[in-house]
This record gives sequence, C-alpha cells and structure tokens, in this order.
Amino acid sequence: MDNPRLDYLRDKVKKLPLQPGIYIMKDEKGQIIYIGKAKALKNRVSSYFRSVDKHTPKVYRMEENVWDFEYIVTSSEFEALVLECSFIKQHSPKYNILLKDDKGYHYIRIGGGEYGKITASHQPLKDGARYLGPYLSGYVVKQTVEQVNKIFRLPTCSRKFPQDFRKGRPCLNFHIKQCVGLCQGKMSKEEYHALLDDAMDYIRSGGSVNVDKMRDEMEKAAENLEFEKAARLRDRINAIVKVGDTQVVLLDENRSMDVWGFVKNHLMACCVVLKFREGRLSDKENFVFDEVYDLKDVRDEFMTRYYANTQDFPKAVVLDEEVEDMELFQQFLRHRSLHAITAAVPQKGERKKLVEMAYNNAVEQLSLKVQRTGREVAALEELGRLLGLSSTPYYIEAYDISNWGETARVGGMIVFENGRPLKSDYKRFAIKDVAGQDDYASMREVLRRRFTRYLEKDPAFSRLPDLILLDGGKGHVAAVEPLLKELGIDVPLFGMVKDNRHRTRAITGEGGEIAISTVKSAFTLVTNIQDEVHRFAIAYQRTLHKKVTYESELRKVKGIGEAKVKALMKEFRTKKRLKEASSDELQQVAKISEETAGELYRVIQEL
Repeated sequence: MDNPRLDYLRDKVKKLPLQPGIYIMKDEKGQIIYIGKAKALKNRVSSYFRSVDKHTPKVYRMEENVWDFEYIVTSSEFEALVLECSFIKQHSPKYNILLKDDKGYHYIRIGGGEYGKITASHQPLKDGARYLGPYLSGYVVKQTVEQVNKIFRLPTCSRKFPQDFRKGRPCLNFHIKQCVGLCQGKMSKEEYHALLDDAMDYIRSGGSVNVDKMRDEMEKAAENLEFEKAARLRDRINAIVKVGDTQVVLLDENRSMDVWGFVKNHLMACCVVLKFREGRLSDKENFVFDEVYDLKDVRDEFMTRYYANTQDFPKAVVLDEEVEDMELFQQFLRHRSLHAITAAVPQKGERKKLVEMAYNNAVEQLSLKVQRTGREVAALEELGRLLGLSSTPYYIEAYDISNWGETARVGGMIVFENGRPLKSDYKRFAIKDVAGQDDYASMREVLRRRFTRYLEKDPAFSRLPDLILLDGGKGHVAAVEPLLKELGIDVPLFGMVKDNRHRTRAITGEGGEIAISTVKSAFTLVTNIQDEVHRFAIAYQRTLHKKVTYESELRKVKGIGEAKVKALMKEFRTKKRLKEASSDELQQVAKISEETAGELYRVIQEL
C-alpha cells in the first residue's frame, strides 16, 4: 500500500485500548473520511493496517488516504453504535455508507388549460396548473395518480386538447373502457372540469368518498334519462369498490411493519423497504449502492443509518437475513423510537412472502440500474444458492474441448457477466502439448495456460472468475481440480452434464450431481452457457480445420514445404489477401523459382 504514514499508524494502533468505542479516520488535510464502531478498538483498527492486500479495493483506497485517526472510548457497544450514527450524520464521511435525505417532496399536478391532465410532479411550477401536496412519499403520489386516472377514466395519452380533437382513432384505453375518449371531442369543457373536480375530491378524501351519494346521483341521472352520465357513475362506483377490495392488507389491520429485501450483483447492491402502516402498503423506498463487495456489510451498516435518519417507526422490522448483532440492533430501534420494536427473519408464513415481495422488488430495481432483466439477476442468485456458493457468481467462465482428428484440436473459453455473454472476454486455445484425442489432458492444458497467464499478470487474463464451468462430467472436474490447487487458484469448479440427447441435465462437483431442471431460471442460464461454449469451441475447431486443409493443399505444390507455407501465411495473413497476391509477390515472400511461383499462383486461385 502506498501510504507513507503506515508505520506511524501501526505504531499508534498498539496504544489503543481493548474497549468499545468509535474510531475516526482522517486524511492529510484533517478531513474525516471514515467513522466506525468497535467492541475492542485495538483489534478493530489494527485490522485495517495489517494484510492490507487482502482488503477490498474500496477499503484499500480508504487506507491509502488515512493520515491519522482519533478515537472515543464508550462504556458499551450500544453507546458506540449511537455515537457512530450521530457522528456520521454530522460529518457525512466519504467512505461510509450514507443515507442521503434527498427524497424531497412530491405533488399531484392538475394541468392548466382547458383540458388538463392529472400527473405526478417533483415540484410545483408557475405554469398555470393546480398542485395538490406536498407529499413525502413519491410511491403514494404515483399510486394515487394511477388510481384516480383509472377510476375517473381520465386521459393519460400524449395528445394535447383541444388541438388533437378528432385527429386519429381513439387509443386502446378507450376501447377497454379506461378512458372517456376525450380525443373524440364529444365532452364539453364544463363536463370535463366537473370530472376533474370529482377526481380532486377523491384525492383530498384519501379515497374515502361517499359511494352511497354517488349511487343516488346515478339513479337520479337514470330517472332524468341521462343514461350516459348514469353509466359513467356506475363504472366509477365499481372502480372505487374494486380498488378498495384489492388493496394489500395484512392479517391484522392495525399492524405496522417495515419489510426489507437486499440483492447484489457484481459490484452493486440494492435494497427495498416496503412500509406497511395500519395494515396497508403505504410506501416503498429503494436504495442503490455502488462498489459493494459484501452484501452483509451493507446490510449491517445501512440498517442503523436508515433508522438513525427517520422519524417513522413501525412496530416490527422484518429482514431477509439477520444483521451482525440482532440484540444490539433492536436495542438501537427501541432507543430511537421510544417504543418496543421487534426485528426478526421470518422462516415461513405471511411475513416470509412479504420478504420475497421486497426481494423481488429489489431485483427489479437493480436490474433497471444495470440494464439487466429481473429474470437474469434472479437466475444468478438461484444458481449461487443451488451450488452452495458463498456469493453470487456474476462473472462465469466456461470451457469446452473440440476435436477433428489430429489436425484440429482446440479449447474454447467463454464468459458470462451478469447473466449475459461477454464476447470481448472470449478466448481460443489451439491444443499444443497433448498427443492424440485426450479431452481430460486437453482441458488441463487449456486451464493451465489460462491461469498461468493470470499469475503472470497478463492484462488479457487479469480477472478471476466467480465460477468455472466445464462442458463435461465428473471426470473433467477430477482432471482439472488438482491443477487449480497446484496453481493456487481458489475458484468454485463444476461440470455441466448432458443427457443422451446432448441436452443439459445436471451440474456435477465434488459431492456428486446436482439436479437443476427443477429450478427454471438457473437451468435456463446453465443451458445457455453450455450451448454457447460448445458453439464457440466448434466454430474455432472448424476454422482451424479449414486452415489446416488449405495449408495442406498448398504443400502439394512441388517445392512448397511447411516453412514456406508459414512464411506466406505470416505475410498475407488471410486467404483473401493471399489470393490477391501476384505471382511475383509469392516468389519474393516464399523465395521460390518463377516456375514454382506460377504453379503456386494457379493452385491458390483454384482453392
């Protein structure tokens, strides 16, 4: 590590007490860059300055910038936790996971003009429109806008009125009775404004409108032969009742809880909290974190940051996994909320389903961030769990061997990153050291060459995979496993097994075969990997075979041996350029007679 103060810092650590407290890392300018808590200050702080090469890149960079540190001793770990949260909120250190209170306020906008639309807005503008709010929850605003537009069948299209009256046919929403069809120009301005006023009343009342009153209006309209108005009121009543019936409700209508789900890809993580209040889903918040190496660290640190910055406390916190010290966490929640709060990881039942709901929302949110589908992200998670891996395999390498007699024996290496092929990292290997068709020995040669290049710090092979998959069964795994141990490569290794119809059947490892057909997302991913690596190896083998065949035809010319063919291919590189070469150019490169060059030229043109 390039830190000139490292010896000083290590010496200072030796004087720290074995007591709980917080430590404050500072840079050369005296700015606070990291704040942490510890059960034993000496042990925790010393861990930063020993075995520094084993730290994550983020921690490594932080350590490079540490010029000095201070510490505060506390009487208990709980006091250290409270003090840490207070200091982080006060100083916002660069390398801490921060909860920025940037949600802001949200508004419901009723557009100005003759035929305004109801939309969500982040801030009120002086644009002639009316605004309802402010609201703290963007989720509530969005849901309310969608709900009110659906109930009152208000237009949500991009058309502008009255300019676009009777221009084109009505959209699908009109035909499925989710829009009044304003575009037809049959509704007066007065009627539309009355509809907007009703919608605003609905929003202001929180949806608790007097349905009985609306039924009376419907009946009155029918008596007055205003059948269209009566039909609109009927549809509106039905929509309101339906919305009320389909709200997410917990078992106990007075129950309030926060439900958390966390997910991680290669270097990013996302968490979603579903906030249930009075038995209903009232809000959803999501947070995305960059440069994450361990999801557990994010969960442990972020949970306390979140509840240190909120005033909205539930009666229960439902987690997908335990934080480092659940008892300490619950103590912190009680301290902040001034009432008892339970924190638990459900194993079954309704709460378990809600955790899965939060997790699925986190998957979708993260997939949007990395431009991957939720299915792709979930497949990687499922594969990791299926194989018993300690972390999700976001960077996967797969290998296959392809033979064509003795002349074309090759190995193919493909890469899948975040569930998709990363073709820029594909590699091809021509088998050099193995005599005959020995797939096990060929696979060992390929992986030996690949990871030797890694150990030699070759930039083209600088990244270790999270998972290695071999197109083959237990024999291939047994052949390669000792090699990886010999090279010191600690990467999970499995084989992809096919059935007698050459379809993916299972994955094999040390413990035997693992059936994957029951887990659809993981099965599809592994099948795609196996098909792709086989295709890539076959394509290279065929290319090499054609090249060998082509060169053998050239050697049939009297006076043209292997050395002269190599000289020609080195100079011209492709068959196309070789075919474009003149007889004189062939003579000069191969150093052959004019007669031989002429015969060679004739053969090349015929190939």
